[in-house]
Amino acid sequence: MDMPSIVDMYFVADSRNDVDALLKTLAVEAVVEDENVRHQGSIAVREWWLAAKKATQYRAEPVESTVGGDKALVWARVSGRFPPVMLTHAFTIKDDRIVRLEIRP
Repeated sequence: MDMPSIVDMYFVADSRNDVDALLKTLAVEAVVEDENVRHQGSIAVREWWLAAKKATQYRAEPVESTVGGDKALVWARVSGRFPPVMLTHAFTIKDDRIVRLEIRP
């Protein structure tokens, strides 16, 4: 699958439940938007990620991606304490770090 290495590292860290490795893929002031809520900065993103993992024990498996310029769109099968869904992960990358991630249906 054609994904920038930093995006692959994000999904690997997420699958290993390694919040520290996941945060290393993000810029310090990165923005994550999930379920219409914006989380900005390392502390807010850490809190969002830990709460989501605890509540749903989700696993995101990338199945397809497209890359263009500083954008990468990844469609992932997400499962956990809910019926599996396909979610789009829209990454914006700058200086080999994720600066923005939008997760949406």
